[in-house]
Parts: sequence; structure tokens; C-alpha cells
Amino acid sequence: MKTWERTAVGARLRAASALDGAMERFGADTHRYRLRPPLPEPEIRAFETIHGIDLPPQYRSFVAEVGDGPAGPAHGLLPLITPRPEADGDWAVDDAWARDRLPGRLASPFPLTEPAPGRLGAAADTLARGTLALADEGCGMYVRLVLNGSHAGEIWLLDPDWGGFTPLERDFHSWYTKWLTALSQPSQG
Repeated sequence: MKTWERTAVGARLRAASALDGAMERFGADTHRYRLRPPLPEPEIRAFETIHGIDLPPQYRSFVAEVGDGPAGPAHGLLPLITPRPEADGDWAVDDAWARDRLPGRLASPFPLTEPAPGRLGAAADTLARGTLALADEGCGMYVRLVLNGSHAGEIWLLDPDWGGFTPLERDFHSWYTKWLTALSQPSQG
């Protein structure tokens, strides 16, 4: 398993913030290149026990060693245990975050064995079982972490209106470090 260096991640985030002082890069105005403190091991273990899951090691180590969001791809990483401090029910992502924490939802088997491209409509809710929302892409699209089955640990994009539910990256480390690397490139807004 690839490991995390909190200091290195923090340095990249500070550099990105300095390059994007106006917070023009997509999602920067939400996450502001800041990390919440890492979660204590007992809290992570309790979350896994309550939900009957084992978090994929790369994501688990990130929240334990680096931080519990929000700095991350799209509008930032969603926190694992407590809602976003600014959560007020006006953002659909807050509803998705709460729905993921309903009893049995995360432990449900991930129903897909292959990508499901195209319009999903109401089926998207059922297909998202066994996954954890990591980030909000906007317009009803979510980046999700598969928690079980043959795709456990993979990052998938759920776009129920157009793109379906399809793989995005092979693992959390690859997904997050790809975003960190892109921060050193000129912003596209």
C-alpha cells in the first residue's frame, strides 16, 4: 500500500493556495485548500464497526494520517464522521452524505460488476449502495469509493442524468495524488 506524508500534502496545498489566491480553480472556493485534522483511530474503528465495513486501506490511512477533508478534488472531500460544518440541508451533497450513513447502506453489496454508462434516473440510488460519497462534482454528480465486492477500493463517478456510474480511478491514492499533481499546473477555472 502506498503511504501518505501529511507534511508533503500540506506543502502542496499551501503552494496551490498561494498560486490560486482568488480561489478560481474548480472547487477551491469550497475546500479553500485546507485540511481538517486527521481522525483518531478509535473514531475510525467505531465508524467501521457501526456500519459493518472495513474502509479501503488507502482512504482509511488518509483520514487517519493526513486529514478528514475538505481539501480535495471537485468541491473537496466530504468528512467521514461528522457533517460539513456548513451543512444546512441546502446542498444535495449533504443529503447524499446523510443517506450514506443510514443503517446497512455502506455494508450493502456493491451491485455492479461492470460500468453502467448512460442515464440512470432513480436507479442511481440503488446502484450507489456499498459505496461512500467522497466528493461532489456538482449537477448531481458524485465521486464515490467502492467499499466491497470485486471493485472494492476503486473510485467511480456517479452521473445519474448523463454519464451513468463508471470507474474513474483504480484507487484513492491515485485519484487524490493526481489532483495534487494537477494543482501545480495553471488553473483552468
